[in-house]
Amino acid sequence: MIYAVLAPLFFAFFIPKLSKLKHKIHTGVFVFFIPFAIFLYFLSFLAKDFSVYKQTYNWIPSLNINIDLYLDGLSLLFVLLISGIGSLVVLYSVYYLDISERLGHFYVYLLMFMAAMLGVVLSDNLFVLYTFWELTSISSFLLIGYWHFKERSRYGALKSMMITVTGGLSMFGGFIILYVITGTASIQGIIEQTDIILNSSYLPLILILILLGAFTKSAQFPFHIWLPDAMEAPTPVSAYLHSATMVKAGIYLVARFSPVFSAYEWFFITVSLFGIITLCWGSYMAVRQTDLKAILAFSTISQLGMIMAMLGFGTKAAVFAAVFHILNHATFKGSLFMVAGIVDHETGTRDIRKLGGLYTLMPITATLALFGTFSMAGVPLPFLNGFYSKELFFDASIKLNTGSLEITDILASAIPYLAVLGSIFTFVYSMYLFFGVFGKKKNKLSTKPHEAPIGMLLAPLILVIGVISIGLFPNVFNGSFLAHAATAISGETQFGQIKFWHGIDSPALLMSLAVVGIGTILVATRLKWQRVYTVIPGKRSMNNVYDQMMKKLDSYSEQFTNFYMTGSLRTYMAIIISTIVVVTFTFMYITDGFSIQFNNLANFKFIEIAIVFSIIIASVWTIFSNHNLAAILILGIVGYGVAMLFVIYRAPDLALTQLVIETVTVVLFLLCFYHLPKLRKRNESKTTVITNLIISVSFGLLMTMIGISAHSTNWFDKISDYFVETSLTVGGGHNIVNVILVDMRGIDTLFEIAVLGIAALAIFGLIKLRNDKEAK
Repeated sequence: MIYAVLAPLFFAFFIPKLSKLKHKIHTGVFVFFIPFAIFLYFLSFLAKDFSVYKQTYNWIPSLNINIDLYLDGLSLLFVLLISGIGSLVVLYSVYYLDISERLGHFYVYLLMFMAAMLGVVLSDNLFVLYTFWELTSISSFLLIGYWHFKERSRYGALKSMMITVTGGLSMFGGFIILYVITGTASIQGIIEQTDIILNSSYLPLILILILLGAFTKSAQFPFHIWLPDAMEAPTPVSAYLHSATMVKAGIYLVARFSPVFSAYEWFFITVSLFGIITLCWGSYMAVRQTDLKAILAFSTISQLGMIMAMLGFGTKAAVFAAVFHILNHATFKGSLFMVAGIVDHETGTRDIRKLGGLYTLMPITATLALFGTFSMAGVPLPFLNGFYSKELFFDASIKLNTGSLEITDILASAIPYLAVLGSIFTFVYSMYLFFGVFGKKKNKLSTKPHEAPIGMLLAPLILVIGVISIGLFPNVFNGSFLAHAATAISGETQFGQIKFWHGIDSPALLMSLAVVGIGTILVATRLKWQRVYTVIPGKRSMNNVYDQMMKKLDSYSEQFTNFYMTGSLRTYMAIIISTIVVVTFTFMYITDGFSIQFNNLANFKFIEIAIVFSIIIASVWTIFSNHNLAAILILGIVGYGVAMLFVIYRAPDLALTQLVIETVTVVLFLLCFYHLPKLRKRNESKTTVITNLIISVSFGLLMTMIGISAHSTNWFDKISDYFVETSLTVGGGHNIVNVILVDMRGIDTLFEIAVLGIAALAIFGLIKLRNDKEAK
């Protein structure tokens, strides 16, 4: 499985070379075979007797971080969507994107995103999952901002990045707490310790942090605002990221951790409440839009809210309905995004106010849109898969479990009505979308559009065939992998047959009839009641809140940066050293790091005291010296004094090294200081002098305390013992210091030499440049 995850990243390295052949063969033709091969590989796992597959690869074993891959029914559902729809999106992009585009960049970003999503849904390790999670944010940022020359593309990319990465960091905090509580980074291991988590005092915090990651990624209210702006991406990106994959990452996260949190009542309250609000708000706002992709964006928000709500319900029926709708939504929404791209490609506009009457001009596209929109609306027809999962949603909403909290009972009573309300507006925007584009209304186009080429129609056609096939033979998909996906979440091993007809007295059917009846009335009278949008939301918008927050952030950041970026080296050093002192001292004090023992000290000799006293006097004297040469020579006393201590402590090699370095340093200082202005006493205020004194003394004391504490602390075995034992056997030398420098840390020494060499070349270049200027 690891090869399937890394294959897109591996082949991405070859895309820049292949893109040079785009004038002969479209780059997407080469890319198509990558997701298609992955799809065929995972398709081989489909079976009624499906069993879980695990693979482990060492990554950072010392930190208990391994690449643990876990393929169960839930992850299999997602990898098939990621690779299957990914194949169709690449096929669609071959006809959508012209060869004049930066195809190399596009497909590298797309493959990067594909690998990231595969890693997210297959990872069993918390930290590996988080790594792939953030890679999806980065790659989606690049895809959304693909047309970087457009301001709206840059704005949408940054917006999605800010919101999803912020949520991702919150999720990471929850992961860390889970790891500390359970002692394992394995998600399956965490699920096995559900009782420990449910009894932890950190449970509410863990839930909030993880749900923030899920809600931001899956565009739940009020974090939904990034998704409509992300529609500035090319349509293949919208069809892939925002219908079938990225926006469902949050859905996957909630589903994966449902076994841990489903017994916690606030999980039901939080997830169900935000999900049902998102369903209603997204469907309500979709009717307001005039851009085709904006309508689909808000419809996606609405559908994601519906799935999230069902996962929040937590019942086995609701979980199965959620899994079923994940599949259904990917088919009809993916096809509709592609249809919107076709309309835009052939007419030159996505403004629904300019469109109309395209059914006779683009009959195949219109037919595909018909199946997609009517399935999304949940119209009760046996060949539309959207109706089945919507019926299951209604049925699950009226069979919710009661809880110990009053708010649970109130919410459980309100959810069926809110489900109907959100579904009514779902019906309205679906009909608004279809008839607004393909109905009898006369369009305002300057040129007569024509049907799209067959290549562009092929991908949405396959998805529509999927809509019809699932609608006609739902139990074929149920037995092969839907039941396995639901089992991975709820633990239920058997699910009943999916049926179209449940009887005339079925509450779910009555709810569907209410949706169609009321929805039809609202569609017919839309022009009369749509003025309600001037009141709700009116001028109030979460986008305005986001924009104001970003402006404030920019303003405060600029002020803070101007505060410390003064151009003064003294200020920079004061800030850096003060921060080191405060942070290090605080951390060591909290962790009881200052451990000083005097029971194992050697006796002092007079010569040692005299040398140390000379070093101290020379150090202080250097500060008050007003002459360059004197300051350098006095500073040399410090270095030579340290060399004498090495001699006394029987370390002749270190003493020799110190003498050589000190001699060379003094000579270099003399050469450099010859070209610098003479030292002079600066007229500084008492505040500055006192500040300098406090910072210097504090840093010196801190280093002294750290040195003494390090000598007095035995938290772990000393590394010096290892060097003593292995310097001869491993390094082949009796001189331990030389072996350490040349063998044990030879790479460090090599890079140190390289740094010194680069610095020397830079200095030589500066001197040469100055001499050339003086010669002129």
